[in-house]
Amino acid sequence: MQIRHCDKTPQADSLLLLLTEEDCKDIPELDEGIREVVSVLISRKDFNGKKGSFLRVPMVEGSMYLSGLGKREKCTLSAIRESLASGLRAIGRKHGRSAFVPLSHLKGYDGLAFALGEASGLCGYSFDKYKTKSEDYEPFALEEVYSDISGDDEISAGLKLSKAQIFSREIANEPGCSVCPETMAQKARELAEKYGLECEVWDEERLRTEKAGGILAVGSGSKNPPRLIHLTYRPENPKKKVAFVGKGITFDSGGLNIKPDNFMLTMKGDKTGACNVLGIMKGVAELGLNVEVHGILSCAENMPSGSSYRPDDIITARNGKTIEINNTDAEGRLVLADGLCVASELKPDAIVDMATLTGACVVALGKHRAGLFSNDDGLAGEILASSSQRGEPYWRMPLEDEHISEKMKSPFADLVNSGERYGGAIFAALFLKEFVDDGIAWAHMDIAGVDFSDKEQGIYPKGATAFGVRTCLDWLMRL
Repeated sequence: MQIRHCDKTPQADSLLLLLTEEDCKDIPELDEGIREVVSVLISRKDFNGKKGSFLRVPMVEGSMYLSGLGKREKCTLSAIRESLASGLRAIGRKHGRSAFVPLSHLKGYDGLAFALGEASGLCGYSFDKYKTKSEDYEPFALEEVYSDISGDDEISAGLKLSKAQIFSREIANEPGCSVCPETMAQKARELAEKYGLECEVWDEERLRTEKAGGILAVGSGSKNPPRLIHLTYRPENPKKKVAFVGKGITFDSGGLNIKPDNFMLTMKGDKTGACNVLGIMKGVAELGLNVEVHGILSCAENMPSGSSYRPDDIITARNGKTIEINNTDAEGRLVLADGLCVASELKPDAIVDMATLTGACVVALGKHRAGLFSNDDGLAGEILASSSQRGEPYWRMPLEDEHISEKMKSPFADLVNSGERYGGAIFAALFLKEFVDDGIAWAHMDIAGVDFSDKEQGIYPKGATAFGVRTCLDWLMRL
């Protein structure tokens, strides 16, 4: 996608106008012919600028698209980004190859150029590689976007963040028959070769040597053996050292505590945390950030078989803590435990883990907001600020609860891996905290529910969202 600055209306296939309700009463300065058409449409009440309103007007050459932002006082940068993506997607699907998007009338919104880059990069994505293409199939056509705002560096950064998010989406959308733990390792090797990253992969023999009992247990029932993958981006004289840990369950049947059939659908997406870490590593390399970044992917396939780990088994994580298994479907926290141990050994300034971890988080927050847990107020505040800027909402959840902590105790081991129904997301976060060394700032992102969209909306297509990639990259850019 090419984005170009243009002060005057260019010869583009389409025009996309984002208007607030107030703009419909006092139409912004536009090309006189365009302004006249918009005035007529508003006077006929074909368009009123209300949030979510959308109108396509065929013209002699190309089309005009009007997208409503609602009341100006309630309009946010996220709403502008969403409208941009929706409008540009509509243009590209109507075979428009170029679009002019005037934005200078939306003064007062910091980050417009950045949002334009994000929306332009994300608008055309869909996962359709397995669909048979008919003879009359025409792909998304949009190639050029013109706008009257400047900011080449911000636009470029926005495009790079969008490319990182799409990279993660592509892998997360792949079914379990196409992506297994070794496939994830191969994706990491290819990324390392392309961007000059360091890459280390622990196979099952190395995992046994390294005492990664959580990953080994979860992967024991599958013919596809588990992997721990460690990518490193190492610039000269970095300002900070950060580690990301991603849950990479390439398919989750629930193991011997097998899921009901309707709960097993979309479980190809249980690797989203690890896919997001791959996307973050790609983004870091393309942005050339002055931060040392480690990406650790804890990958396994959770399947039932004669070799599966069982309820009542006791396993030992890398840091020596023993865990009694009372639910084989609470497997993500087991693979993350070993990954967090490895991350802690690096002595970073901060650790962030990402996981589609608990249905309890979805019950608490719904399917459009992720849960954030942290042992450090400063780190939590920085992540929340970046999430707000990038339009990926999180809600900080409590990490201290003596009653839930009491439920983690086992009569036979140091911990049990699953608690009662209530407070499940907090239990999981407290469990993970047991594997982060004291003194290290840590944040846990429970992205269950927000990892997959069942319909197109704004910057999100149907399918994997890669929610959190842009938030994490924004945070790194600000360190």
